[in-house]
Amino acid sequence: MSSYKVLDVNDDLPIRTKGAVHSGKVRSVYWLTDEDSARLIKEKGYNVPKGTELAIMVISDRISAFDCIWKGENGLNGVPGKGIALNSVAAHWFKLFDAAGLAGNHIVDIPHPYVWIVRKASTVRVEAIARQYITGSMWRDYNKGVRNFCGIDLPEGLIANQKLPEVLITPSTKGIIRGVAGVPEQDDVNITRQNILNNLEAFNFNSNADVDQYERLLTEGFKLIASELAKLDQIFVDTKFEFGYVEDVDGNEKLIYIDEVGTPDSSRIWDGPAYRDGKIIENSKEGFRQLLINNVPDSDVLLNKNRMPEREQLARDYTLPESVMLEVSNTYVGIASKIVGKALTIPADPRAEVIAVLDSQYGLID
Repeated sequence: MSSYKVLDVNDDLPIRTKGAVHSGKVRSVYWLTDEDSARLIKEKGYNVPKGTELAIMVISDRISAFDCIWKGENGLNGVPGKGIALNSVAAHWFKLFDAAGLAGNHIVDIPHPYVWIVRKASTVRVEAIARQYITGSMWRDYNKGVRNFCGIDLPEGLIANQKLPEVLITPSTKGIIRGVAGVPEQDDVNITRQNILNNLEAFNFNSNADVDQYERLLTEGFKLIASELAKLDQIFVDTKFEFGYVEDVDGNEKLIYIDEVGTPDSSRIWDGPAYRDGKIIENSKEGFRQLLINNVPDSDVLLNKNRMPEREQLARDYTLPESVMLEVSNTYVGIASKIVGKALTIPADPRAEVIAVLDSQYGLID
């Protein structure tokens, strides 16, 4: 067994809940009972309306790529410190967004580096993606001759990894959108601004003005993070934000940031000196994707969506060397420490710590 303890299973904590635990690729969400939500709002003085539903969101150290979860040898089924790195970075940016007057977010409390207490939001069904460099899927399409990307016309003569003249908004679907002309019924497909404006209800927007608002919050949030990363000589390449509606204490509905922002999982971050030297050094999950492509026996299994059953089987059977998992840990913890301005402490036993805090300080453990 590895000498490292990671929080790889995060959906079986003894937290008192209302209904089943929702477990995603990396985070698990425990919806609190109405009694516990009301009690915490009162005890902790959270600035939310009475009756707001709260949840405990526990991040894991699991790592996903190519729509699969990957494991390491010696039982190292996660990346040490990854959960703390993501939570710390997202919370840091949310705080700066607040200070800049952009919009609030879904976090109401942070009991532990692995844990957020969040409020329920009505989710906008758009993955809000912003790009300032042509790379990844945009470059692959461009290189095949595509010149219109999410309704945006791209000029001739662009080269891989080139900086674009302005930040581009290239949205995709969050979940499967049904019955909308021109939008395939599958998750994570590119859409245009016009698709959204023509089908506000399908994408869960209230008005055209809110579409303008999400674009403003995405663009200004992107520029704020890019500016802060530039001070560290890091390049903010592209990112994905998510948005949702909540009510404020006066009963007004407003659009807020949800999920995470500006993390190495949801963004590409490049090393500045290397980029100026003509090389790409990834300080984000993209580096892990490249490690997988270079390590697995047949990289086409990862890149070809028609081979998904084989890919899922590969992820179940394949174990990455412990050295690879630790290299990924160094990337995540390293960039997070730079961003938040202090070294991150990786707990010896994250699971035990989380349970202890939620029991002693929040009274949520059965």
